[in-house]
Amino acid sequence: MKQLFLIIILALTGFNSIANNEPFARISGTIMDTDLQEPIPYATISLTDTEGNIITGTTSEEDGSFIIKKVKSGTYTLNIQFIGYKKFSKEIVVNRNGPMELGTINLDPDVAEMDEVVVVAERSTIEQRIDRKVINVGKDLTTAGASASDIMNNLPSVNVDQDGNIALRGNSNVRILIDGKPTNMDAAQLLKQIPSSSIKKIELITNPSAKYNPEGMSGIINIVLHKNANNGFNGSLNTGLTYGENARFNGSLDLNYRQGKLNFYANLGTNFGKRENINDINLIGRDATQFLDMLNDTESYLYKIGVDYFLDDNNTFSFYTNQNIYDGGLGATITATYLNNPANNFEQYLDLDLNNVNASYNFAYKHLFPKEGHEILFEADFNDFDGDEDFAADFSNNARFDSYAEIVKEERSNVITNIDYSLPIGERSKFEAGAEARILTNTEDYDTNNPASQNSDYDYDRNIYSLYSTFGQTFEKFSYQLGARLESFDIDADVNGENVFTDDYVTLYPSGFFNYTPNEKNSYQVSYSRRIDRPSLGQVSPVREVSTPTITVVGNPSLQPQFTNSVEFNYTRKLKNGSFTGGVFFRNINDNINQLIEEDPSDPASLIISFSNFDDTNAYGFELSSNYKFTDWWNANASFELYQQSQSGIVGTSFVEVDNTVYTARVNNSFSVTEDLTLQLFGFYRGPSEELQFKNEDVFFANIGGRYTFLDKKATLSLNFNDVFGTQEYRFSTTRPYEQEGYFKSEFQNVYLGFSYRFGGSNGKKLKRKQRDNDEAQGGGMF
Repeated sequence: MKQLFLIIILALTGFNSIANNEPFARISGTIMDTDLQEPIPYATISLTDTEGNIITGTTSEEDGSFIIKKVKSGTYTLNIQFIGYKKFSKEIVVNRNGPMELGTINLDPDVAEMDEVVVVAERSTIEQRIDRKVINVGKDLTTAGASASDIMNNLPSVNVDQDGNIALRGNSNVRILIDGKPTNMDAAQLLKQIPSSSIKKIELITNPSAKYNPEGMSGIINIVLHKNANNGFNGSLNTGLTYGENARFNGSLDLNYRQGKLNFYANLGTNFGKRENINDINLIGRDATQFLDMLNDTESYLYKIGVDYFLDDNNTFSFYTNQNIYDGGLGATITATYLNNPANNFEQYLDLDLNNVNASYNFAYKHLFPKEGHEILFEADFNDFDGDEDFAADFSNNARFDSYAEIVKEERSNVITNIDYSLPIGERSKFEAGAEARILTNTEDYDTNNPASQNSDYDYDRNIYSLYSTFGQTFEKFSYQLGARLESFDIDADVNGENVFTDDYVTLYPSGFFNYTPNEKNSYQVSYSRRIDRPSLGQVSPVREVSTPTITVVGNPSLQPQFTNSVEFNYTRKLKNGSFTGGVFFRNINDNINQLIEEDPSDPASLIISFSNFDDTNAYGFELSSNYKFTDWWNANASFELYQQSQSGIVGTSFVEVDNTVYTARVNNSFSVTEDLTLQLFGFYRGPSEELQFKNEDVFFANIGGRYTFLDKKATLSLNFNDVFGTQEYRFSTTRPYEQEGYFKSEFQNVYLGFSYRFGGSNGKKLKRKQRDNDEAQGGGMF
């Protein structure tokens, strides 16, 4: 099925009362930042009576506006609070003569918590929104490491393993987006290429609504890069040096110029240096040992350049491009020692060169209708990836293997076009709809002189057409949103000109969110969504690739997608000096995709790794997180997560099923010694876990650091010592398909020295329509 022209349209009607006919008054207004003149979303608004009892309340919208309905006549105190700002209180007299419009209410920043409101925040903050957690990246995270991959373990619900593979809620089927857009790169490689100082915020969307692309079983991680929109010329410079066994450098320069109807912005980032990794394995079942000493050498450059043109108050045109240029690779030595048969001992020398350019181009047009919130957005996005991989393997003279070389050339292009429409209905209801087309083309040329493999040309084409619609209503204490996304999917895969797999299907993805806020301190949410995890290019590629003399990887072209039905319950409690969030989730997974690990029939000492669909399975877990300011000088963010999932697959010749339960705890403490000097202490612990082939031991590490601000808080000097006790290593053992044990260790213990400086013009007013960097305010077709 190549196209989709028909969809079920959700049509729901909101019942709204007319204020003049009600025996109540309605209070409305808009909350703004005094200095920046920016809207403040999610601020808490409450009314208390003369005795201090809370009568009713609400929270502000994305544009800072709020409405309190059905207020009886009387005298009240209006209270407005938001972390990082001074509390606002005002006595008001309410009567039933009509609506009460309070106009703009300005909140003043709280000097004691100024770190949270400067342009580049000193301390990271976590916001719990209706469908996501938003981590506003401060300097305490950027000092944790040079790249995005280095800081991910500091985030709640996120884990990064020894190879840089990322997992959300214990599951690696997670979708990585940059500025709300997919990329054509492997996620682990992509995160290593993005300088941490280029990141503005990270969004964790664990149960996305129908607005968003349903791919990624465990959800979406959206990395938002810096983009300024201040008047005049301004910017910031960030540099850092990490030193362990080797030195690594990262830096970024953010620039912005805005005048009249034009806004130009640029982000230039780099990340380069060397990192050593070692892997020591005792192959007990083969009476052998294997030691891998690997040195990674990377050089990465990231460019983001864009322009906004404000035609008038209702029409905005925008264009930006992201460019990732990567030149790296590794050199490694594998030493294999056979204890009972020294004649089989050998050394393998690996040399890998990786070069790629990953480019994205985005154009958007946004039109605002006269009614507030009534808007339409059109976007077109083109992503192009061009990569070369040259691999050479040489062996010592006594080895029984022949040297070989592999060359892989990949070209991928992804075109995404979408249109999103939003229509407020009355004061309580909102209707959204959109359409999207995603067209992916991938070619892979594989050339080798290895007799165990073969040359091949692999073509992979995928087309996805989708339509979505959502409808939501907000009442005094209750709100809901229902939606559905209908997708048409087709795929063709060819090897050397012959078709190896073809499939097409149409699938409906419903979603629902239900919120209950009985008062300003407590909020409850239940959500449901259906999602899909489609096989990756590597999982379906039939090309046999030799990783080492004992491991061969080959994909399965007929691999089917796995579907997930996900249910979540979340609770948020606002405390006097912080907040607490708890949540539980349950996932039912159909046609579970997992590894298929078998012995090579031609060599029992070698393994073949492939993929297959197995029985349905369930996963569940809970999460607890909190940020709390214990004193004026001590603030902490902490989280605890526990996940359980049954896994099944074939290892060797046996069907294996394991119950994997893993828990993680982390805490980040910030101590304010003076107004300019802050110290930090971070601790991380992950319990033991079990996979199909390996059992992993627990992991613990601790980081300490400090930062000093000077030059009127425009400059910051940071110093961090990571893995203080040298405990961050990953140990494993297995009896499948034969007994072995080992460990992996990298340059986790290192010292980081960073410097940042902000310069330029004023923090002028930024209109909401000009904030294209705010992904929550945009439609979901782009996902």
